[in-house]
Amino acid sequence: MSGNGDGHVLAALEEVPSPEGMVAEAGETFVLTPQVRRMAERAISYLNAGYPVHFSGPAGTGKTTLALHVAALRGRPLTLMHGDDEFGSSDLLGGEYGYRKSKLIDNFIHSVVKTEESMSTLWADNRLTLACKSGDTLLYDEFTRSRPEANNALLSVLEERLLSLPKRRPEGDGYLEVHPEFRAIFTSNPEEYAGVHRTQDALMDRLITISMEHYDRETVVQITRSKSGIPLPEAEVIVDIVRDLRDRRLTGQGPSLRACIMIARITVQQGARARSGDPIFMDVCRDVLGSLTAKVARNGDRGLKTTVDEVVARHASGQRRAPRAPTAPPSTLAAVEKET
Repeated sequence: MSGNGDGHVLAALEEVPSPEGMVAEAGETFVLTPQVRRMAERAISYLNAGYPVHFSGPAGTGKTTLALHVAALRGRPLTLMHGDDEFGSSDLLGGEYGYRKSKLIDNFIHSVVKTEESMSTLWADNRLTLACKSGDTLLYDEFTRSRPEANNALLSVLEERLLSLPKRRPEGDGYLEVHPEFRAIFTSNPEEYAGVHRTQDALMDRLITISMEHYDRETVVQITRSKSGIPLPEAEVIVDIVRDLRDRRLTGQGPSLRACIMIARITVQQGARARSGDPIFMDVCRDVLGSLTAKVARNGDRGLKTTVDEVVARHASGQRRAPRAPTAPPSTLAAVEKET
């Protein structure tokens, strides 16, 4: 990780393969501001105490990225699962995936042929079982997209530290003692979102839930800059536009951090400027923000366009991109400061 001048640490999370499994490591695009650091410290303290952590909040608030960062802090192999409505218990635990057939022909006595055949099923452990065996950090992303019955196996894992397994496994005891280093991190969207199931109270009672709303302005500005390379003044303009539209509560779900990153990346890629007089920037704002603010339109697209244009004009009027002067090396800066 590397620090910048105002105390923030810029890092990215990369999935690095290892002999034991996947490991999340730091890189260059994840932004660790004081707000993010506080949540990460709370989460890691709960995990160290042996409790699973649940990040809950609207889409686009960085739940999965923060969960990956917390997993990286543990330094253990990572097992990643994504909730799915089609999941059954076998998708977490494992199941029978074929047969093994053996045939023995005994012709020791030339005139006598003895044949024996046997058939056995092949069992393959799935991700939850493997993580419990190896002591991985399990990240179960959007776990409420899976049906509640598929997640029942987690109840004994998180409470009694035992994983109940079918007795037809080759190991055959019917349960597995969970590795002492195993920890679990969950993320979820609100229940009113499409495709989200209400999970069982028994499971929620075992989790420590950290509610995540939208990040503060400073954090969003830093993330937008890191993800796009846009200058600070223009990042601030884009963030203020998105926050203004969200604060107006035009829809149940306002534009999120993702909208800031989209607008900033395209603005930089197109060589545009984050100001109301730039036609490219205006079109990008209308297109990216339009899908989430369309409900305010009463007379077709005209009402939507007026709303977005009004907010952009309020924050981006006269905004100019400052020339990007080359940064002098530290030794040169020190010499100049000494002369003055």
